Amino acid sequence: MNRRTRTALAAAAAAALTGGLLTLASAAPVVAADSAAVDRPDFDGDGKGDIATSAYGAYVAGEHRAGQVVVLYGARGGVSPTRRTVIGQNSAGVTGTPERLDGFGWDLAHGDFDGDGYDDLAVSTPWEDTAGDSEAGMVTLLWGSPAGLTGKGSLVLTDPGSRTHDWWGYSLAAGDFDADGTTDLAVGSDKATVHVLEGGFDRTGPRGGSYSFTAPLVMQREGYEFRAPELHAGDVTGDGATDLVVNGYEQGETHPYTDNLLFLGGASGLRTEGRQELRPGVDTTVADIDRDGYADVVSGASTREPGDGWETPHGAVGGLVWITYGSPGGLDPARTTGIHQDTSGVPGVSERNDRFGDSVDLGDVDGDGYLDLAVGVPGETVDGVMWAGRVVVLRGGPGGVVTKGALSVHQGTTGVPGTLEPYDQIGAAVELDDVTGDGRADLTAGSYENNHNGSLLHLLSAGGRITTTGARALSPTALGVSPVDTPTLGRTFSD
Repeated sequence: MNRRTRTALAAAAAAALTGGLLTLASAAPVVAADSAAVDRPDFDGDGKGDIATSAYGAYVAGEHRAGQVVVLYGARGGVSPTRRTVIGQNSAGVTGTPERLDGFGWDLAHGDFDGDGYDDLAVSTPWEDTAGDSEAGMVTLLWGSPAGLTGKGSLVLTDPGSRTHDWWGYSLAAGDFDADGTTDLAVGSDKATVHVLEGGFDRTGPRGGSYSFTAPLVMQREGYEFRAPELHAGDVTGDGATDLVVNGYEQGETHPYTDNLLFLGGASGLRTEGRQELRPGVDTTVADIDRDGYADVVSGASTREPGDGWETPHGAVGGLVWITYGSPGGLDPARTTGIHQDTSGVPGVSERNDRFGDSVDLGDVDGDGYLDLAVGVPGETVDGVMWAGRVVVLRGGPGGVVTKGALSVHQGTTGVPGTLEPYDQIGAAVELDDVTGDGRADLTAGSYENNHNGSLLHLLSAGGRITTTGARALSPTALGVSPVDTPTLGRTFSD
């Protein structure tokens, strides 16, 4: 789940596995790499990307699934357990107390909320009980500094509609929706209402006001349990104001189905008039695929399975990824491309329950100035092992998506730690961020390793390729998270 502002997206690419190297097919660079264009979190301001990931099911202070956040700081050799911060509601300076089923860290969004030059982290605790209101939810800001996210000092953001919904903070997205030069925060809940806190923040609260709007999506309906909406931000129109994609569900004639809506930003913030309906998906990222100055929307539509009671219109068995291109007036529905595992050049075959597109993210792996796309396929059967999962990387370029020779990596790939096991679901979440500071994005993938305990697979890029040399598998125990009660490490990364 990852916000990218006015950058470039991704597509297909080439992969050859030799000598422990997964190689993206080369092309002569058309433009210089611009890693600064990628909105990656940098909590300690050292110029290297950092990774913030959820362990929302972590056992903390004796409380079942109270939740924690794990932050891994970028370094020349990649992230490692030696440079980390683990933060929960029992950490110094963090408001609240670990309680059963709180889910601290369920969703994450980063941005320089206080304008001091260091990225901060918004953390959701959607099932927090507040002032007698069961599962009211909580959103906490953790402040960046030269020492990173130390947990020393935090701000709880007040819910402006606390009695009208539950699960405040179920979804988060940061951006400058009114183009005033400060970072705003969009917050979702269990209803279809999105609240926006404006004007940046100081240590006492938002500097500006707040407003809300309703996305016409059905979040709850008798007989079904819907996910609450998810939020993803980027500048689709190229006007300097961040726009917002809301993922949710609508009710079809017989089944609920996923739907995406785009709300455009402007001087007065996000507006409901002129909203656009997009091709559907369960995870979205926003970036400029063709570097024309207009961000495009990439959504993974992984949920359509015949007879499973959930429908994705225009979907494909096993899942697919939709790419819709931006323009000065918003997204251009006539410029929409779908990619799935039966698309020529994409590894695998479209099969029921593959869940191709369950997660998507962008980053410039080969340093050519165009972002590449990582696609999680957590339901993929690999060498006869059910739901082992894989990650597919597609290369980006000036012409958009090119599927010829895509890269594929899983736990059966030479040099990748671990072994293929049923239901590990590598690719449950994916992240492409430059954590070494060399201008090339590195790959981190979450999984449900060991019965939903979770794990992170970390692979570095070097010389225009993803390499398995020095690949790392980071378990909850290695990162200081209790393996009791399925912590679900790596379910999501900072958006």
